[in-house]
Amino acid sequence: MSLSRRALLGATGLAGLPAGLTLPTPAAAQAERVLRYGISMADIPQTTGQPDRGAGAYQFTGHTIYDSLVAWEMDVADRPGKLVPGLATSWEADPADRRRWTLKLRESVAFHDGAAFDADAVIWNLEKVMNPQAPHFDQRQAAQVRPRLPSLASWRKLDAMTVELTTKAVDSLFPYQLLWFLVSSPAQYEKLGRSWDRFAMEPSGTGPFRLARLVPRERAELVKNTAYWNPARMPKVDRIVLICAPDAVTRSNALLTGQMDLIETPALDMVPQLRAAGNRVVENVTPHVWNYHLSLLEGSPWRDLRLRQAANLAINRDDVVSLLGGLARPATGVVDPSSPWFGNPSFRFRYAPDEARRLMREAGFGPGRPMRTKFLVATGGSGQMLSMPMNEYIQQAWKEVGIEVEFQPVELEVLYTAWRNGAAHDSMRGITANNVAYVTSDPLYALVRFFHSSQIAPTGVNWSHYRDAETDRLIDAATQSFDIAEQDRLMARVHERVVDQALLVFVVHDTNPHILGRNVRGYTQAQHWFQDLTTLA
Repeated sequence: MSLSRRALLGATGLAGLPAGLTLPTPAAAQAERVLRYGISMADIPQTTGQPDRGAGAYQFTGHTIYDSLVAWEMDVADRPGKLVPGLATSWEADPADRRRWTLKLRESVAFHDGAAFDADAVIWNLEKVMNPQAPHFDQRQAAQVRPRLPSLASWRKLDAMTVELTTKAVDSLFPYQLLWFLVSSPAQYEKLGRSWDRFAMEPSGTGPFRLARLVPRERAELVKNTAYWNPARMPKVDRIVLICAPDAVTRSNALLTGQMDLIETPALDMVPQLRAAGNRVVENVTPHVWNYHLSLLEGSPWRDLRLRQAANLAINRDDVVSLLGGLARPATGVVDPSSPWFGNPSFRFRYAPDEARRLMREAGFGPGRPMRTKFLVATGGSGQMLSMPMNEYIQQAWKEVGIEVEFQPVELEVLYTAWRNGAAHDSMRGITANNVAYVTSDPLYALVRFFHSSQIAPTGVNWSHYRDAETDRLIDAATQSFDIAEQDRLMARVHERVVDQALLVFVVHDTNPHILGRNVRGYTQAQHWFQDLTTLA
């Protein structure tokens, strides 16, 4: 008798974990409070100051080791968070010139290496990612954060604890960009011989955890920073071990066999078994959408509105939610209808296969004469959920209406690189869509960076090369207004245009499920893709 892969995984609990990995045992953890966290990534995200592998990576090697100037409230679960002071205690646009922002920095903050945090450190960090001529410039970090700071034009020190940041144009949404900019220690970089490779192994930030050990593609061990400046974010555990386990079944079995204490994104058909074993499923409303970005370049079939609408109408999103074990909800646009930016679009995303077939016929296609194309998709990773099964389900649904898509699966960071390069990049020849799921927590991240013509890749992540004068006008008006209600009204009109033009194929909003073992005493899951591991207890 031959055993199935699932049976073998169930027997071992550790199939697919890095070879040679020795996990800390519960007995070894008695002297200190240790939690072993199985993450869905094939490698530990960059530890030098700007994590790679997407927004989900910020919970692992971003907001643990480092802090941002402007922070996001991550310790509330019953409402969306808001902008709060981080390493900057205040930020204000000059009334005489709204392009100029003055940031007052927090006093008495030290990096893990003991060096003081100040304006010089902020300027040094901006130079490392924004100025290719700087001697300490790091392209790997720049690739992660430069697209997230599209408005930043210049920076200067005003005094020891004050910096001025100038935007290219008036941009009232600029503080949201600063959420993604993390600050590492110039002194540690100098101490380690000005080597970012050495810094990756011995990083120094101002965050609530220090990196004690890094084994690439295997694990990272984070220990509590007992000198952390913010008592409200002092870690409740002594050590968190991040364990790379990209296979969902492997992660789930490792939790069942006691080799991990919590995991993200479980194998969905194992959720009942995980619950029966006494583990807790934690999820929350998440401003995050799983979709396909469609190329609008000359030659792409998706320039035809009928094909874009047909692709959306052919998907039974309720079935996709069932495939995900109920841990998602149908997407009818970039944001959820409860968002102030949803508006009142006229095109309704629903399951209407007959209408999809009609639109395909009008465009000259159908099951007997299919429209054939190729998409770039991820094999997995934080935020990508059950990517391949979902892609396969949608592939079949599309085939039934006359769309035949070949999927080209790649590792998540490869997909992100392609996303930033844009549809016109040579590497995208023959590719007409990609499958990056993304955060929609603020107007910049939900709409501006995808649909303003100034954000066409590689400047931003307008991967599709979408250009529309009215959309640009609405976004420009929103970024020039400092009235929140007016911003919301204008962004709702942008969203209406995006939905009515069916610019993307929207599938589901996920709920970012985590499974907590019986020894995990507490955890606050925020309504964001940012999560705070200091809330683990």
